[in-house]
Amino acid sequence: MLRGIPCTLMRGGTSKGLYFHAGDLPGDETRRDAVLLAAMGSPDVRQIDGMGGAHPLTSKVAVLSPSGNGADVDYLFLQVAVDAARVTGNQTCGNILAGVGPWAIENGLVTVAGGTTAVRIRMVNTGGIAVAHVPTPAGRVEYEGRARIDGVPGTAAAIPIEFVDVAGSSCGALLPTGAARDVVEGVEVTCVDNGMPVVVLRAADLGKTGSETPADLEADAALKDRVERIRLAVGPRMGLGDVTEKTVPKMTLLARTPGGERVTTRTFIPHRVHEAIGVLGAVSVATACAIPGSVAAEIAGGQSGSGPRRVEIGHPTGFFTVEMEVETGSGSVDVRRSALLRTARKLMRGEVYVPSGAWGPA
Repeated sequence: MLRGIPCTLMRGGTSKGLYFHAGDLPGDETRRDAVLLAAMGSPDVRQIDGMGGAHPLTSKVAVLSPSGNGADVDYLFLQVAVDAARVTGNQTCGNILAGVGPWAIENGLVTVAGGTTAVRIRMVNTGGIAVAHVPTPAGRVEYEGRARIDGVPGTAAAIPIEFVDVAGSSCGALLPTGAARDVVEGVEVTCVDNGMPVVVLRAADLGKTGSETPADLEADAALKDRVERIRLAVGPRMGLGDVTEKTVPKMTLLARTPGGERVTTRTFIPHRVHEAIGVLGAVSVATACAIPGSVAAEIAGGQSGSGPRRVEIGHPTGFFTVEMEVETGSGSVDVRRSALLRTARKLMRGEVYVPSGAWGPA
């Protein structure tokens, strides 16, 4: 017998996933993960027997509930592996985050407050707080609008998101190794955590220009092996322990845009190459660009130091604009504010059906 579970399928930023109320899933983590694997159709490279889209960016889950922690809603992000029976929660996702505010309003967790409703979200994976400003004209969520984000066709309503006190949320410090620059496996890197643990490397140090397509990079077995060796070596130094089975840190190859003022990125997440870049990954890269002495600041040129700034982070399908306010001095870096714009779209609401055996005994 199949069991129906209420859920909403949404695009959040440049990702897509299933949004659940925590009360509609098993309380036991092992059973919950079995249900989510069945819902997505994993493990199977096609995810043909589930709702997944056969790519890490479309095999994501948000588990939502009322918050009693100084926020309106608790948001637990779970990554469902495509080709393995594995569900991980060792990172958050800033793209899926874009759909949390609209979902919370439509499911009664937050009351509409005028033409724009601010939804305060606790990101359970890291403990950080985000504030999503959701358009709510006429007392309901508006999804249609004129905002455009790279990596998504068409336009939608703008959802500005501010991040509050997310520095070091996964690793314990903005600079997890205590330095703006380290040498790992013979390569200079900058390790930074402003909401997402990221390792920034010069693309040139790995024999790349930074303009390669994700498919080109994924086809380079020697490159992938070298990037993974660096990732495994740097994980413990960032306070993440053995990262063999983890999806963090993200590995970002950085280069200067030819003839432009942007930096461009190619990000391993960690074994596939992102078609764009994650929201909090972009925030961490932009932060690295502001840290004096970092690999990123060297590439960005002239963007480090104190004060407000707009950093344009290029990626394979466009760029992110990250607004920041940073204070540096006496060897310290304080990120006062970071914000960017996302969009979301509700695609389907109803029930996803899974075999009753996935839920376990009644």
